[in-house]
Amino acid sequence: MASFSPLDWFRGSTDKPTCRTALSTHPSLDKSVQDVAESLGRRGDADLALVFASTNYASDLPRLLPLLRQRLTAKHWIGCAGGGVIGTSSSGTPSEVEQKPALSVSLLTLPGLQIKTAALDTERLPDLDGAAQQWQDWVGIDPESCRSQIVLIDPTSNGINDLISGLDYAYPSAPRIGGVAGPHNAPHGSLLLNDKVLNGAVICSIGGDWKLDPVVAQGCRPIGPVFSIEQVQRNVLLELSDGTRKASPVACLQRVLADLTERERDLVRHSLFLGIESRDLQVNPDGTNSVQGAFLVRNLIGVDPNNGAVAVADRVRPGQNVQFQLREADASRQDALELLKEAIDGRTEPSFGLLMACLGRGQGLFGTPNGDVSLARQVMPELPVAGAFCNGEIGPVGGSTHLHGYTACWALLQHDPQ
Repeated sequence: MASFSPLDWFRGSTDKPTCRTALSTHPSLDKSVQDVAESLGRRGDADLALVFASTNYASDLPRLLPLLRQRLTAKHWIGCAGGGVIGTSSSGTPSEVEQKPALSVSLLTLPGLQIKTAALDTERLPDLDGAAQQWQDWVGIDPESCRSQIVLIDPTSNGINDLISGLDYAYPSAPRIGGVAGPHNAPHGSLLLNDKVLNGAVICSIGGDWKLDPVVAQGCRPIGPVFSIEQVQRNVLLELSDGTRKASPVACLQRVLADLTERERDLVRHSLFLGIESRDLQVNPDGTNSVQGAFLVRNLIGVDPNNGAVAVADRVRPGQNVQFQLREADASRQDALELLKEAIDGRTEPSFGLLMACLGRGQGLFGTPNGDVSLARQVMPELPVAGAFCNGEIGPVGGSTHLHGYTACWALLQHDPQ
């Protein structure tokens, strides 16, 4: 595989990958469009334009893509509105812009790239019990040409989890990263595709010589032992076991709390979650199977003081393993840093990083600006980054794609000829 230098991204050669980025924080949408257009300039057709605009521009969203397309050229345009915007300036400085207007535009020109985009009406989904071909026909993307997917969903959509499960069913070998766009009060959707603003969902299929490597940083650390579910009703845990000991979930949690520091017990009041083990069957090179486990972090949504039961924001079943999790800034930093290092271990630095981060991260979690992008730059110093703060993040854990909260979902664009 031929290697290339990150410096080539900005040279504009037609036979080398280029990634041009721009970010504006002007209160006026017209001025922001002018800023990014002047920064990017006209240098031929890009293969893909990724556009992320803060919901401060919500009333002007229908004007955004037409304005950009008057000044910039790309074969495919996709993006969304977000509660905050992540972008990289033309000088190469990445930023997380929260609670103020911002427009991020990235133009990718990638030789050997195959792209297909689709707009989906999520009011009626195909049957999850039907054939995978029904989902593939509905989406309109050939699985043979789809190596990865970007999935953006309007916050007014119903059946988001069913949609994600259906895409997993139809495209099992293609990891997908994305998020739920930011809500607003304007009479139109939050999704951007070519020259339109849409509801429902939009998909960008990545294929050919390129793929997206997913990195999902859930930002929690485990506390206490791993428990096994003994009794459960739908999403309500009734009894857990630890070895030969069985007890209610509340009693198990009390044991965990007894071993925590005073600071940790204070965090439990607002930052306690439950990790649910998700198992992924892997086929080894020798043809044997192995099972890899990962904990999917979910909210705790209620406690019954009468019987010590705990309700969790997901379906669970007897025999699954669970572990209480604590969310804090240090754990989030360490989690993201280790996962990003692992993702590029021994590999060429990616050409681009798409980041879909929870509104609950950013300065509210880390206490300083640019928390997640700064971590990525420690590992990948030249990485151009773009994305949005979401109302739910989409990414794989344990071999299946899930809708997350409080998570940073990365898609690292890699040149990987087949």
